[in-house]
Amino acid sequence: MRLIPIPKHADPVKLGADWKVAEACEPNMKKAAELADELGILDEELLPFGHHIAKIDYEKCFARNQKKTNGKYIEVTAITPTPLGEGKTTTTMGLVPGLAHRLYPQGKTVTGAIRQPSGGPTFNIKGSAAGGGLSQCIPLTPFSLGLTGDIDNINNAHNLAMVALTSRMQHEFNYDDKMLKSKGLKRLDIDPNAVEMKWIIDFCAQALREIIIGIGTKMDGFMMKSGFAISVSSEIMAILAVTTSLKDLRERMGKIVVAYSKQGKPVTTEDLEVAGAMTAWMVKAFNPNLMQSIEGQPVFVHAGPFANIAVGQSSIVADKIALKLADYHVTESGFGADIGFEKFWNIKCRFSGLTPHVSVLVATIRALKSHGGGPPVPPGKPLAEEYRKENLKLVEAGLPNLLRHIQTIKKAGISPVVCVNSFYTDTKKEIDIVRKAAEKAGARCAVSTHWQHGGKGALEIADAVIDAANDKPKFKFLYPDSTPLRKRIEIIAKEVYGASGVSYSAEAERKAKLYEAEPKYSKFATCMVKTHLSTTHDPNIKGAPTGFTLPVSDILLFGGAQFIVPVAGGIKLMPGTASDPAYRRVDVDPKSGKVVGLF
Repeated sequence: MRLIPIPKHADPVKLGADWKVAEACEPNMKKAAELADELGILDEELLPFGHHIAKIDYEKCFARNQKKTNGKYIEVTAITPTPLGEGKTTTTMGLVPGLAHRLYPQGKTVTGAIRQPSGGPTFNIKGSAAGGGLSQCIPLTPFSLGLTGDIDNINNAHNLAMVALTSRMQHEFNYDDKMLKSKGLKRLDIDPNAVEMKWIIDFCAQALREIIIGIGTKMDGFMMKSGFAISVSSEIMAILAVTTSLKDLRERMGKIVVAYSKQGKPVTTEDLEVAGAMTAWMVKAFNPNLMQSIEGQPVFVHAGPFANIAVGQSSIVADKIALKLADYHVTESGFGADIGFEKFWNIKCRFSGLTPHVSVLVATIRALKSHGGGPPVPPGKPLAEEYRKENLKLVEAGLPNLLRHIQTIKKAGISPVVCVNSFYTDTKKEIDIVRKAAEKAGARCAVSTHWQHGGKGALEIADAVIDAANDKPKFKFLYPDSTPLRKRIEIIAKEVYGASGVSYSAEAERKAKLYEAEPKYSKFATCMVKTHLSTTHDPNIKGAPTGFTLPVSDILLFGGAQFIVPVAGGIKLMPGTASDPAYRRVDVDPKSGKVVGLF
């Protein structure tokens, strides 16, 4: 495979903005056909979207390659996020070319997998999630603005279910049984107070969290309370992340529970006769997207972010096809190891049957200082001196958060490799403290400067990953399939979060008993919803707290994804837009037509 040289003028320090770095590098991009050819993907398996982006016909390509031995499987996670950022996607996009520099001369191939960004954080405060500096997924603009339409398809499929539900409720309210029968319908007797689904939109729109619909005459729908969630929290996004075939996708789409009848019976999309049409919207989205790193390594982009309110994983099909085509494949999980890695470990690996070799735990000196009691970091304000100058005391105080996550990874029987995503303000003494602590805890540790130097800045972490990948995995799940729901929640809370116990609201307790009594739910995955900003349910608590009680306020059922979703604390499925959102800086150059200001 061919490495693309980084242009000399693409200096992230001088250019400042990630979109400017991407713009400087994109003229040298490989065509999608070249990426496919380097991976051995046939022309009939490549579904182009312009010159540099394509989808892969998964079922054709996988069927042809399924007897091949899988490559080395590497997962990337992080310490608990802070406003200072840990650079998890940036590290993924730096590690892939870093591995390429080491492995291409040996005739080996490297791929990556990241998730498609949501429009919510792209136009809010987090940015587009393409990485940063010289470690990005490109081309940046289409990556950030809808890509090949997967999230649009999820919006349409999900909202079509809501159209079917609300239309059916209106007709059942207005028609007697004879009239319904004449139209080929039977009464589902849907309880308007037991509607599980909301509408979705891919923005952070707090004003739509709680709404009233159907206001007007009987021709304007059935009036009831409703609301919106962000698109990536949709069960259909979860299905996209864990499905393994089009047949499996269709079956899962029909099992989505949208509401309950007045008799307490689940009402599914199959009951509403809309599951087939929903699947039709998802056929194109099922296939993974093929993009590239700045240095020309293939990157699969599929499924969505938000491991706090969703599964937050690159799709199983993206990883499965990449592992057949590459010798080393790097996949990213959302947010910190307490939620992203935990779901990778106990959900994604369960559903996929794949066994990882290595987990890379990303940390920064500045984030560790924050966990060690450093001053608050208000958005848009200059960094406090503690983050800009050497402060060994704060680094030392922040280590428990790092060590908590190392122990979580070790419980899975996977080799942990700590990556210190280094900033120019980091000192040798600060890095040495982290390295010593990581190694004492049983992890390898390496420093990386991939943001500034691309793959060449990631050679140390690449060497550590290659070495760790030679360890024989002793992979094991946190709990067996037979573990009852509330016991699973307790195990996750104690073993991963550091809690001393779990409490339940009356509604959560009622649902837990209901789901535990139903045999078909016994093997559903447990997908926790919890803040990403703390190992607790409280986003303001940093470090590695212990002895707290995790409050479970609700439990949701994803019948198609086969998830039971406990909700910890007061987390919302629709984030809010901040006072200084990113959309204020995004525009279009009228002369070139290029989008500017993305980050």
